[in-house]
Amino acid sequence: MDNLELQKVALQIRKGIIKSTHAAKAGHPGGALSSAEAFAFLYFEELSNLDPKNPDKPDRDRFVLSKGHSAPGLYTALALKGFFPEEDLLTLRHIGSHLQGHPTLKLTPGVDMSSGSLGQGVSASLGMAMAARIDKQDYRVYALLGDGEIQEGQVWEAAMFAGFRGLDNVCWIIDNNNLQIDGAIDEINSPYPIGDKFKAFNFNVIEVDDGHDFDKLRSAFDNARNTKGKPSVIILKTVKGKGVSFMENVVGWHGVAPKDDEAEAALKELDEAWEVLCQN
Repeated sequence: MDNLELQKVALQIRKGIIKSTHAAKAGHPGGALSSAEAFAFLYFEELSNLDPKNPDKPDRDRFVLSKGHSAPGLYTALALKGFFPEEDLLTLRHIGSHLQGHPTLKLTPGVDMSSGSLGQGVSASLGMAMAARIDKQDYRVYALLGDGEIQEGQVWEAAMFAGFRGLDNVCWIIDNNNLQIDGAIDEINSPYPIGDKFKAFNFNVIEVDDGHDFDKLRSAFDNARNTKGKPSVIILKTVKGKGVSFMENVVGWHGVAPKDDEAEAALKELDEAWEVLCQN
């Protein structure tokens, strides 16, 4: 898929995030919006052997949303990919819906791991990667983390294991938007320099200065896929709330759903951006 089409997918993901969190009157739009390009690239270019008609296909690449609160972005990507109808997005967090506030393996087609307790998703990704090695399978495993999430000790226990075992079928992605629920990560419990820490755990470290640029994403994922003998981590510099001007770099949008007028304003911006893309 070319960059223009990927940009359109990312924009559709942003619309889905706004619509679903507004319908739920709850959710986490900020970090989902900052990850829209990552979701678009993963599901429409990087992940291999996905089949919406056979979500448990044994040779598929796996994806774990370790920062499970960004589920509205994942759900929209899955809907656009055809795993379930797009109308289901408006049932986010409703009683009886298969789209819960955090991804649930047993309910949602296309979800490879239940997640939400921060730090645990990466450990699950390593279990999948080890299983592939033991079973002599060549599928790859990807996990998306938040930069606030890497303050969790379990992340570094998992990193130690991945590096020691040389799990080169693993690629972690860090959404480095520098904001967590209480403020800036470097003012709360700084994980910087992130890259140096992962290098110490024997990771192939790929730092991307604009995580919304598809050329840079493509180069980063090519690097990870072609690196042998060690796991890879892609550190994406992103903007929290990206794509909606009044949400960008505002920590308050971490876990607050847009009200009626805010959702209307956000969707108007995104529709205008869509018109611009369609003219290219």
